[in-house]
Amino acid sequence: LLLALQVRLMMKAYSFIRENVPRVLSSVKDKSGTVHIPRISQYLYFLFAPTLIYRDNYPRNPTIRWGYVATKFAQVLGSLFYAYYIFVRLCIPQFRNSSQETFNLRGLVLCIFNSILPGVLILFLAFFAFLHCWLNAFAEMLRFADRMFYK
Repeated sequence: LLLALQVRLMMKAYSFIRENVPRVLSSVKDKSGTVHIPRISQYLYFLFAPTLIYRDNYPRNPTIRWGYVATKFAQVLGSLFYAYYIFVRLCIPQFRNSSQETFNLRGLVLCIFNSILPGVLILFLAFFAFLHCWLNAFAEMLRFADRMFYK
């Protein structure tokens, strides 16, 4: 989780630099008196907005739909509980018995193959919970209007 957060911050910093350095260099090269430097509030909004492309202004919704935000957070919690249920019921019993036996390659392969379907279900739940529900909830709270996450 920490590594994913660091990668996200690194990609956002790269986007911020890539969009602003050419603007500053061109104004210095032209020797114009005004250099447009983004405000701290613009950068902070960009850090929390669910986008990796920096712009000075983003389209914004006029209001926040708190019911929508609560629904998305409830879906995140539901996904976490369902992933926990799948993990406890389908994955842990497979490996609990193997820890008490001597190492057997056949048993290990069977445990792994029996855990493939629950693992894929957990990955789908993680995708839905984070990339759909979590990002849409934060987009709504920030009044971020451009919701084309998947394009």
